[in-house]
Amino acid sequence: MKNIDPIRLEVLKNRFASLTEEMGAALMRTAFSPNIKERRDFSCALFDREGEMVAQAAHIPVHLGSMPLSVAAALGRADLAPGDMVLLNDPYRGGTHLPDVTLVTPVFFGEERPAFYLANRAHHADVGGMTAGSLPLSTEIFQEGLRIPPVKIVRCGKIDRELLAMVLANVRTPVEREGDLTAQIAANRTGERRLREIVEGCGLEETEGYCRALLDYGARMMEEVVAAIPDGSYAFEDLLDDDGAGLENIPVRCTVTIRGKEAVVDFSKCAPQVPGCLNAVRAITLSAVFYVFRLLAPEEVPGNAGCMRPIGVRTKPGTVADCTFPAAVAGGNVETSQRLVDVLLGALAQALPERIPAASCGSMNNLTVGGAAPGGELFAYYETVAGGAGGGPAGEGASGIQTHMTNTLNTPVEALEHAYPLRVRRYALRVGSGGPGRHRGGDGVTKEIELLAPARITLIGERRRTAPYGLQGGGPGRKGRNCLIRDGRERKLPGKCSIDVRAGDRLRVETPGGGGWGVRED
Repeated sequence: MKNIDPIRLEVLKNRFASLTEEMGAALMRTAFSPNIKERRDFSCALFDREGEMVAQAAHIPVHLGSMPLSVAAALGRADLAPGDMVLLNDPYRGGTHLPDVTLVTPVFFGEERPAFYLANRAHHADVGGMTAGSLPLSTEIFQEGLRIPPVKIVRCGKIDRELLAMVLANVRTPVEREGDLTAQIAANRTGERRLREIVEGCGLEETEGYCRALLDYGARMMEEVVAAIPDGSYAFEDLLDDDGAGLENIPVRCTVTIRGKEAVVDFSKCAPQVPGCLNAVRAITLSAVFYVFRLLAPEEVPGNAGCMRPIGVRTKPGTVADCTFPAAVAGGNVETSQRLVDVLLGALAQALPERIPAASCGSMNNLTVGGAAPGGELFAYYETVAGGAGGGPAGEGASGIQTHMTNTLNTPVEALEHAYPLRVRRYALRVGSGGPGRHRGGDGVTKEIELLAPARITLIGERRRTAPYGLQGGGPGRKGRNCLIRDGRERKLPGKCSIDVRAGDRLRVETPGGGGWGVRED
């Protein structure tokens, strides 16, 4: 398409972004689970006919950078028809980990093949598996829950009730799961209505032309970002504490090579995939790279597939950054993703010392609790607990915040206590946990929860053995700590564990602070 009007381009960029934001609002308001309704653990995006991401809402980074592979898996179905929706969560077919359930809707405009795809991904609080919450200390993916290849959950506008029944039969909380799945369906239908309004106003040819222009615009802007980084190769290495299955100090390595307007990010020297659940599929590594380079770009740069054109990503199959079937992956999405970001930022800090902050807390501090409420009804609760952001050139790190690859909110105390047999005894900043420096790291938090019924708790956290690093002379943030309090006695827990607890027991999670930046001037 010729004669791209820059004003029209900006208008359509904003309309596409608003479309995805409205999808998210519909999903949040109609979902059943606190994890989606309150914590907003979901993402929405629009894709063109080739499966390239055109627009995204400002949702969860680890979702958005990996979702194109889910759409690609849906594109692989040759039998798509108007009114269909494809459901999947298989990490080895475009997913990340099993609780992240993706719904893809093809949108037709009188042609044999779809002109667009709408997709949303939501983290379900349980999809089966060996422990409630579906984030177990697994050693193979079969232990982690129901694995769904790309299948039609909606056919010609009608939900496949037999398929839905099969899914619900394999989860601990079927009513909540059905509510969240139907909320995902409603979100995509909302997006389709808005997309049809755009196409009716502009015409299909013009709409697609401006989509291509937006992708080209994103690529040009990212080329400028890359060109502003000094040419050279920059390497950095950090460690994952352990894999939850006995292997400790797992190296995560990154080398960034800049040549003019092109960058190559190489994770091929990361540790081999591990027996435990901290393996990441390649989609997660792509997400980390997309996220970090998007941070370097001006705010007005659209977050679309064009941004990745100047950036090559190298991984080696069989490593923690590109694991192969049937490796366990439950923690790779939430923990290894954070360390991939840490090492990529650490490498870029050598090239851009006055732009890159110190390490943030480096963990999503995952907590799942499952059991039976006093009335006998099964429950499964999941959340991530905030930590401290790294201090940076512009100032101190934020305290008590979800950092990097997660962009969720906390579960409000009132919502948590209403929905589950739990009581929050303490929720406060962990004062002094941020690293020292000219600009201090942000503080983590302390969260203490009392169990009102017997349950099983699973923790998957990092930075309990290795501290978040400081930069430019700043000190590290404090490491995290977990403990169980029973009959007034504290028992220290490892960063990754799964334990049975009694009514009256208390779990205390103390999350890491961010690293400090710069030498303090006293």
